[in-house]
This record gives sequence, C-alpha cells and structure tokens, in this order.
Amino acid sequence: MRRLFIFVCFVCLSALSLKAQNTIRSYWEYIGRWRDIVVFQQEQYGIPASITMAQALLESGAGQSNLAKVANNHFGIKCGGSWMGDAYYKDDDRQGECFRVYLEAEESFRDHSLFLKKPRYKSLFDLPVSDYKSWAVRIRECGYATDPKYPQKLIKLIEDYGLDSLQSPTWKLPSDEQIKAANQARRTQTSQPRETQPAGSTADESNNFRLITTDPDPNMEEPLSAYKERKQFYRTHSVQRARGVRYITAKEGDTYANIAFRLNMQERKLRKWNDALGLGLKPGERVYLGAKHAYGERKKAILWVHPGESLRMISQREVMKLDNIYKLNELKRNVTVFRTRQRIHIRKVKEEKQP
Repeated sequence: MRRLFIFVCFVCLSALSLKAQNTIRSYWEYIGRWRDIVVFQQEQYGIPASITMAQALLESGAGQSNLAKVANNHFGIKCGGSWMGDAYYKDDDRQGECFRVYLEAEESFRDHSLFLKKPRYKSLFDLPVSDYKSWAVRIRECGYATDPKYPQKLIKLIEDYGLDSLQSPTWKLPSDEQIKAANQARRTQTSQPRETQPAGSTADESNNFRLITTDPDPNMEEPLSAYKERKQFYRTHSVQRARGVRYITAKEGDTYANIAFRLNMQERKLRKWNDALGLGLKPGERVYLGAKHAYGERKKAILWVHPGESLRMISQREVMKLDNIYKLNELKRNVTVFRTRQRIHIRKVKEEKQP
C-alpha cells in the first residue's frame, strides 16, 4: 500500500513538472514567433516592443485563449463603434461584449499599434521607449484595462522574460536545455509562494534568461451557441414592429456586422433590408430584421421632403424600399439629399381622366 501511494505521488509530481515545462516552452515559442513583429511595431509606431509582447502574452495566454485561436485577437481589443469587421462575443467587464475578429493574427498586432495611436493614449508617447515601467502604469491609466494589477503583470512578464532586450540584434531564444534547467530551478522553489517570488528569483544568470513564475490566466470562455447568442441579443435589444416589419434600435457599439453575427444571419442580407450597403450604423437608427415594403402607406401617397433630409431616411421611416422611391420618382442615383423642399411619391398616383 505504501509503495502504491509513493507511485501515485511520483506520477502526480511528474505531471505537474511536465505542465510547468510545457508552459514555459510555449511562452518562449510565442515570444520567438512574434518577436520580429513587435520590434517592427516599435520602429514604425514608437510603441515599446516589450510592452506589445507583454500585452500579447497576458491578453492571449501566449496565444492559447479562445479569442486568439478563434478570432486571431491577441490583445483583447473590443469592437467599438467604428469597427466594420466580424465580431466575437464573450463576457468581460460586462456580459456579451463585442471583440474584433481578424483574418490573420498579424493584423491584430498592427491594429494594436493603431489602437494606441488614438488621442486617448496620446500621453503614452511622452514617455521614453525604454521606460517600460511607466508605459505599463500609464497604459492602464489611459483606460486600456480595468485590472488594478495590470501594470504589475506587464512589468513581471517583461522582467521575467527579459522582453526589454527584444530589439537587440543579439537576442535569441533559449535552448531546450536552458528551459529544462530553468524548470528544475522552478521546482526547487515550490516552498516559496508564487505570488511573492521576486521577478528574478528563478533567474539562471549563466543561461542569460529569466523564468516566468506567474502564468497569466485570461479566463476566456467558450463562444455561445447560435441560439444562446440570439437569445442574449434580444435581452438587450427589444424587437418592435413598423407596418408589420420587425426592427430593433441600434445602440452604442452596434454594427451591421455584429448584429448579423449575433442573429446568425448574413451581414449583406441585413444591409440590403436596410438599404445600407457601404454605410455605417449610428446609435438610435432602426435596423429592420426583414424586407421593407415595396410602397408607402395608402394615406401618404405623396410626401414633402425637407432640406437636408435624405431619401434613405424617408425609406427607413416609411418602411419602404429605397429602390422603389427612385423608380417612382424617376430620380438618378446621385440624388441622395435634397437641398430644397421637394415633393416625392411613395405610391403610384392614378392620373385623373380628362373630360
């Protein structure tokens, strides 16, 4: 019985050691894969390579989060009102938040740089590129993350992995032998709580690299099923009807892309129903969830369009297809907004017979 107990303990300890070893190797492999990209971002945009890499490691769990795997989003960047691409939904600070989806992971790194060039983060660029500690603190102060420990996590990643030297021409990945040696050093320090270990406590100076002792855990969740996604959407967007056609009212952050995604329908079809091909979506606008009518109401066969009013505004308000307004009034496609008061038809008007 004693031998069996010893054997079980040995197997468990071996599994834990293997997990630690694999975790460390995967982080170094991630750094090696994206090192040239983050150095290029520093040269092009003035954002420290160490900060970009630390954020990518932290936000994506070294590329292992669902957001990184499914959406190629390595920085947790949310959609925002101007985002016109595909979207991925998960709970974050609030339930069912919208995150950007990229065709390639490289796009995520470039978008991260462009994201930090917004006016909101302008004060970051007053700091020296080499001062990663100040960058880590200020990037949270500017509103990138709500976690109060976000700066400390970035700094620890940078110092444990020596990310402040990524731009050095002599930088290179540690060998498997060096990683194994570092893992052995890690296992000998289990008596010290991980959260209180100093950043360089597991450093092997002879191998010229340091070992991470706190593995970021972004706590990503699996994507919702199409049914649950749609059900969740209708909790925040009540469905109304106009002339029998269902519609919802757009809210801050909504786009045709993310609405179509959450309702499991084609974005192009949704845009076509709303005569919105090539157009953005503003809060307060109606979004029809079905085809509009061919004609306006009988009692309003003729309308007066006021200066500044567009034909699309009329089509949305009257729940009528924009193409038919053009045809009924024999208008050219370059006519979108009237500068003067104009009369238009939204139904066919019978001509009076001459006596």
